[in-house]
Amino acid sequence: MGIKPNECSAAALAYLGDAVLEVCVREYLVNSGLSSSARLNSTALEYVKASRQAEAMKKILPLLTEEEEAVFKRGRNMGHTNIPKSATVSEYRSATGMEALFGYLHLEGRKERIAELFALAYEADKNETNNI
Repeated sequence: MGIKPNECSAAALAYLGDAVLEVCVREYLVNSGLSSSARLNSTALEYVKASRQAEAMKKILPLLTEEEEAVFKRGRNMGHTNIPKSATVSEYRSATGMEALFGYLHLEGRKERIAELFALAYEADKNETNNI
């Protein structure tokens, strides 16, 4: 791509990571067997909200390399001004850190690591998705 991840702002990494996570969620839901577009959209919204991402981040934080943790912290610690009412400040910051991490990994071309972390972050959600 030509973009050096270490030269990107935390906000740019989070912006890109938001899209990466959205694609991961959509692919995951389609692979789970859901086929109704209304159901896919409503379920996807549950996965990408800040509180759910913060919960998922807690599961993978201990598994991050030092480099990955540093990127997460860059995203988490950036200035946040537009925090949604549906999330606490802590949840929103953690979700932004997760998005920055996924954006960074995407720019690094580390698709396998993205898939691995996504699977670990949402592993326990498999049964829930199947029951929707």
